[in-house]
Amino acid sequence: MSPSVCLQEMIRVIRGARTQGEERGVIQRECAAIRAQFRQADNGGRSHNLAKLLYVHMLGYPAHFGQMECVRLIASSKYSEKRIGYLGAMMLLDEKQDASLLITNSIKNDLSHSSQHVQSLALCTLACMGSAEMCRDLAPEIERLLKASNSYIKKKAALCAVHIVRKIPELGEMFTPSAHSLLSEKNHGVLHGAVILITELCERNPDNLKQFRKSVPELVQIMKNLVTSGYSPEHNVAGISDPFLQVRILRLLRILGRNNDAASDAMNDLLAQVATNTDSSKTAGSAVLYETVLTIMDIRSESGLRVLAVNILGRFLLNNDRNIRYISMTSLQKIVQTDHTAVQRHRGTIVDCLKDQDASVKRYAPSQRWHIDTILHVLVTAGGDVRDETVPNLIQLITAASELHCYTVHKLYRALISDIVQQSLVQVACWCIGEYGDLLLKGECEEITPMQVTEDDVLDALETVLQSHMSTPTSRGFALTAIMKLSTRITNNVDRIRSVVSIYGSCIDVELQQRAVEYNALFKKYDHMRAAVLERMPVIDRNSSGQTNGDPSVEPMKEFNQPKPVQGVLIQEPANQVCDLLDLLGDSNPPLLVTNDHTSTAPNSTNSTSSNVQDNLLDLLGGLEPTPAPSVTVFEKGGLSLKLQCDQQTETSTTVTFTASNSTQSDITGFNLQAAVPKSVQLQMKAPSGDLIPAQGCGTVTQTVLLSYTNKANLKMRVRLSYSSQGTACQDMVQIDSFPSPAWS
Repeated sequence: MSPSVCLQEMIRVIRGARTQGEERGVIQRECAAIRAQFRQADNGGRSHNLAKLLYVHMLGYPAHFGQMECVRLIASSKYSEKRIGYLGAMMLLDEKQDASLLITNSIKNDLSHSSQHVQSLALCTLACMGSAEMCRDLAPEIERLLKASNSYIKKKAALCAVHIVRKIPELGEMFTPSAHSLLSEKNHGVLHGAVILITELCERNPDNLKQFRKSVPELVQIMKNLVTSGYSPEHNVAGISDPFLQVRILRLLRILGRNNDAASDAMNDLLAQVATNTDSSKTAGSAVLYETVLTIMDIRSESGLRVLAVNILGRFLLNNDRNIRYISMTSLQKIVQTDHTAVQRHRGTIVDCLKDQDASVKRYAPSQRWHIDTILHVLVTAGGDVRDETVPNLIQLITAASELHCYTVHKLYRALISDIVQQSLVQVACWCIGEYGDLLLKGECEEITPMQVTEDDVLDALETVLQSHMSTPTSRGFALTAIMKLSTRITNNVDRIRSVVSIYGSCIDVELQQRAVEYNALFKKYDHMRAAVLERMPVIDRNSSGQTNGDPSVEPMKEFNQPKPVQGVLIQEPANQVCDLLDLLGDSNPPLLVTNDHTSTAPNSTNSTSSNVQDNLLDLLGGLEPTPAPSVTVFEKGGLSLKLQCDQQTETSTTVTFTASNSTQSDITGFNLQAAVPKSVQLQMKAPSGDLIPAQGCGTVTQTVLLSYTNKANLKMRVRLSYSSQGTACQDMVQIDSFPSPAWS
């Protein structure tokens, strides 16, 4: 395939690949051609190349080397290049990467552009990947655009303001006046954005509720206009006028009417009108009715209105759509405690649902194994689409079923080696293997066909998760923790585990690096405590942190409720777990007595409790600073010293850092470092930290060099130093034939 092929031709060739290896070969050749063209100063096909790279990224292959090209295209004056640059930024950049900060000024300039389309690109990008720093810098610009005369810009500015409020809740006060004024707009897109913004402001800061409750009559009137309006082709969905906006308004009314009589009274008539006039034969109408029911049951509504809401749910039980029957059953389970009589009228229909072929409609689990198998089947089929709480809920279910630990770990291991695309499944599998890996290695399981698994097989599977480009940072964290836990459950591969943990001590992902450094400390300084720290997790109390595990019979905590007074109570953890945990590190103290004034005392003890346990606990992860990489002095002349250290090294690459210092009485200026390597080695020099080296060792200049090679034996480097010392221009040459090992090797 020629490097200059168009995007359509590249897609055709990739789709025509017969094997995954052939596909990888095509993509590697194309990426190499794209890299080469990115290096050219005057490249008219930049947007063309970045578009191809974005397609490669969509297929799951690395495309990070296109980040700086996104920055260049965003700064372009051409709309066609700016558009693909912003698209690339939204796909390849996120708030954790420094490159995202480079586009802040470009976004600010484009927010003031004369073209609404350029302004729209900047707004969409900021709303998609704007970091807290970017949001703080650009918030005044967004507040200005909320007052613009162009509805197209206002609706996008409103959604951008929502992102800013989520990132920095304290900036919400800046958008409060504008959010209220947007409710007078006629454009549905602006209204939709305004309602979402007000909802976010109320949820983030309950103090805003009082101010926005004044807008309830205005919201009610907007909703009435939607319900009573005639046919509008622009907003009609299956006979319902803009159901998306209706649902958003109902959710906002639910928040404003909760625990407030005046606001609830103002919306009672509207809710009755929506409940009686909305057609439920289509999905759009059912969605509006369902939100209406939730609003009626959550505000201080009239009793007749609540009966009407229950009757709507009863009609839902007769619907042919199983999804609608499911949400109806879930809602009725929450209502039955407060409106038992109204629900009782539909008892016959509810009993008939026990005969439904869909197990989720029954809400009946014949056994824990059936429950686990069903959820695992969902994860295998569509693990990428489940909610985030599914993973901790399934883990809790597995820990509680102690007799199924062997069965579950075998089943999850088989699923893991078959497919690592579904990240929720990968996370549960890694956790389970880390906890019950010893049961997996025994190969004895009555509930499932036995499978002989070696220690190397298990570690290979977990390392595959760590190295896969499809794994999310969260999945990698699960895998690294599982590998660490296996160090106390296996016997022959502890050195391999120690090596893996050490390697990730220099990982670019900060979270993963921190875990690895802490685990490495357990191997070294706290090896005598490793077995106790990494023992199996106790059974999780499902209500200990407000989790209901998807059980609708457990009422979740209502928002904005006032806490109940705390009575004096002795905190008794199950099996005295708190004291047992502290006892791992020393003598444990008795349970604390919490009194009404929120002070804590320990029975039969003085106020001067021993601090040894606390100090030991806090020092558990102390001394975790990574060992500095060894450095060697490669040049020293006239007070100028140049040191070299290898920060990271693999079989095909090495990261080298040069550090220059000055021990003379005057500053060294114009410091410049150039390097040359053999043809078999590729060299990439990062920008230096400066060109002035302060006198008397008061500072240094550093420069990082990335070396890529196929044969490490040919790794050599020649460095040329140029600088001015005491007004004299100097130039020296250094030959480097060997490199020190990094700290982790």
